[in-house]
Amino acid sequence: MTGPTSMHPLRARLRALRPAAFGADPSGARWERIRRSPNFSDGSFQNPAGARTRPSNGSLVEFAKIYFQKEARALRSPVAPVPVHPTTLAELAKPPASGLRLTWMGHSSVLAEIDGRRVLFDPVWGERCSPFSFVGPKRLHPVPVPLASLGPVDAVVISHDHYDHLDLPTIRSLASTDTVFAVPLGVGAHLERWGVPADRLRELDWQESTRIAGLTLTAAPARHFCGRGLRNQQHTLWASWAAAGPEHRIYHSGDTGYFPGFADIGAEHGPFDATMIQIGAYSEYWPDIHMTPAEGMRAHLDLQGGRPSGVMLPIHWGTFNLAPHPWAEPGEGTADAAAEAGARIALPRPGEPFEPAAPAIPSAPWWRAVATAPAQGWAAAPGTDASEVAPTA
Repeated sequence: MTGPTSMHPLRARLRALRPAAFGADPSGARWERIRRSPNFSDGSFQNPAGARTRPSNGSLVEFAKIYFQKEARALRSPVAPVPVHPTTLAELAKPPASGLRLTWMGHSSVLAEIDGRRVLFDPVWGERCSPFSFVGPKRLHPVPVPLASLGPVDAVVISHDHYDHLDLPTIRSLASTDTVFAVPLGVGAHLERWGVPADRLRELDWQESTRIAGLTLTAAPARHFCGRGLRNQQHTLWASWAAAGPEHRIYHSGDTGYFPGFADIGAEHGPFDATMIQIGAYSEYWPDIHMTPAEGMRAHLDLQGGRPSGVMLPIHWGTFNLAPHPWAEPGEGTADAAAEAGARIALPRPGEPFEPAAPAIPSAPWWRAVATAPAQGWAAAPGTDASEVAPTA
């Protein structure tokens, strides 16, 4: 046997007919490498410190009651157009003065310009995070800048194969460029099916590194799960990523629950000039695989050796409605957690470039202008009046 699809010829033929967005199963040498991974056992990849990846049946019933409540649904979306920064080609073409600039494109998509190189993390330019164009979570704001207008990208880094992180139309567009893709072990099967040449793939297990355009990219552990098709066999790995240039270091969490391994990642690959940390789409029904804002701040501090150094950029929120919490809650919770920890956070609008080393970074609670205010009103944000909001245009 060379892989999961070789178990039965009929099954292999049926899989060949499935939608392209489902991707492909690992096979051949890739499958053999997966089987040899120290993180693969009992037929699937395993999480550090264990994790419950799906709610119980009873929890699903309770979740459905909350999710479809009319009042709760109203809070999960903005009440007016989300303010998107009008990113210009001139802004992106001008090198960052400090050598490091981040542009949050929404959700977990970030363009990182580091020491003269450009890395695109989890690019999702599609209208829906779904295998189908007519159903599934739809964007709550437009992409800040067309993909073709970003200019050359040295590396594309993927954290895992869920639809809100690995987007078929986006990958197909990038496949026609010269960029190199760094992905967790097994994810390369999807990209090859979508037209990415094998020689432009760097497929890594946890703790493995690759050099791309003078940058060192390292796949680090995360606490999550994988899957794109109708069955979730855990045959592709998920990862967080550390990227190091000659002068700067950054970290992208991908999707993850909180676990003690952040301190180890920071000790080995940090401290970081900036971290991009998942703080949205959390729920008490899946506490092991997504972090709350407070847990995200705790992870940031762990990565920095317990000190509130560097800048944290909250990601995985604002763009898609994926959980029962109010739309504005991740932003508010992160601002509260940063104030309590004395940490420096960036709160850019989608598409707003900033340099973590700059004296002033985006910090206004821009989402308040387009969100339903909580019953108790907005709390005072750090350094602002409680009523202060960013302009919406």
